[in-house]
Amino acid sequence: MTINEWLPLAVIASSLVPGLVIFALPERRIRLRTGLNLFAALAKLALVAMLLAGVAAGEDYAFRYAVLPGIDLAFKADALALLFVSLSAVLWLFTTLYAIGYLEKAPHRSRFFGFFSLCVTATMGIAMAANLFTFFIFYELLTLATFPLVVHRGTAQAMRGGTIYLAYTLAGGALLLIGIVWLHSLLGQTEFVHGGVAAAAVPILGAEQAWQLQGIFLLLIAGVGVKAAIVPLHGWLPQAMVAPAPVSALLHAVAVVKAGAFGIVRIVYEVYGIEFAESLDLLTPLAIAAAVTIVWGSLRALFQDDLKKRLAFSTVSQVSYIILGVALFGPLGTVGGLVHLVHQGIMKITLFFCAGNYAETLGIHKVSEMNGAGRRMPWTTLAFSIGALGMMGAPLTAGAVSKAWLIDGANAANMDWAVWVLWTSSLLNAAYFLPILWRAWLKPLPAAWPDEHIPAHGWRETAWLLLIPPLVTAGAVLAAGIFSDSAWSPLAWAQLIAQREYLAVTP
Repeated sequence: MTINEWLPLAVIASSLVPGLVIFALPERRIRLRTGLNLFAALAKLALVAMLLAGVAAGEDYAFRYAVLPGIDLAFKADALALLFVSLSAVLWLFTTLYAIGYLEKAPHRSRFFGFFSLCVTATMGIAMAANLFTFFIFYELLTLATFPLVVHRGTAQAMRGGTIYLAYTLAGGALLLIGIVWLHSLLGQTEFVHGGVAAAAVPILGAEQAWQLQGIFLLLIAGVGVKAAIVPLHGWLPQAMVAPAPVSALLHAVAVVKAGAFGIVRIVYEVYGIEFAESLDLLTPLAIAAAVTIVWGSLRALFQDDLKKRLAFSTVSQVSYIILGVALFGPLGTVGGLVHLVHQGIMKITLFFCAGNYAETLGIHKVSEMNGAGRRMPWTTLAFSIGALGMMGAPLTAGAVSKAWLIDGANAANMDWAVWVLWTSSLLNAAYFLPILWRAWLKPLPAAWPDEHIPAHGWRETAWLLLIPPLVTAGAVLAAGIFSDSAWSPLAWAQLIAQREYLAVTP
């Protein structure tokens, strides 16, 4: 086996093997568990860096193993895969640091970090899957690995939220499986190939199969659309906010909703092909579904007093920016959607880290309890403010870059209504984020906090392991906006993907 074959497997194994070891560790082995978590996260980053350098130089990384005749377990580390893999690897490190501080005195830490590692393993498998069979295996593993994290606290509310999450995601998996089997009956093993395997098979299938391909597309998109939280398949996401803050960050920024959005990208571009999907009249309905989700999620966020639920409905809205970019049928929209996959991740993980800090430090869970929080926790609130301004699309932030490309893409595609959707969403973003910032910075401090159990010590407003991750990711929100034109930015990588793999666009 050559290095180009084993390197994708090593990226997956770098979280799988430590995760299995962590399951067996007694609760008292805190240092060993922490060391394994950090070693695994750093090792994964080093391996991903090797893949990035190789792919940028034109190397191909792929692995294939025949499971059954005509069915292979296959991985490929192409530029699109590495966009998702890099995001997950970097944010996993910071989420691990945050979770170590967050769960310092909590029970069942070995179970938590074991499933935490399996969740990241599944995400890596989804990103590097080379065919629909492999994608489905890891997609369902992600469902099973995240359920114990959602119900980690074991309360009645947690169990209810986890049951709803499991019902939605397993139903989505069933739809996905039906679509895969149906497509397999027409085409055989469905590989992810540039231009779309279905498009290449049209001369063989004949025009009479068009209605079948439309039905299959609906099943596939609905299957991954559950995790992507497309309306009306989004009901699980607010309910899953009963999970601990590191899990919420993982669900929204690194794993579950991104897996759904990434699946849509693969299906449109590499199963059907963008031009073939357009010829079947599939992209406009997808764009409409994304637009409805963008506006609906923002409207629902306006009326949530629970801080994490407000952020959850914001995710419902923001993830569909990625889907809208895919459906705009043009290089500019493609770049905007792909770069937002990264930008939304770093913005949203910042916001959930901060929400966890408020809850763990002061017992703040509601927007109405945020009065004066910025004076008591200025660094956390500064990070939250940067993340929120990024979501609004404020200049010099990552969000501004994504929205500019998406708006340009909508204009280039002559879809004026999509431009209005994006501007409406930005206004609604401001409507539900600015009141939080106003309360936190400008309202007077309350007589007492709801439940303060981490006292302030000088400049240290909370535990260091809770404070450092959101400050770093908030800095990344600004860096991705200010240095978007640099060769190492997420935008440059998204342009490289569009140029090399999908559409003719010059970086």
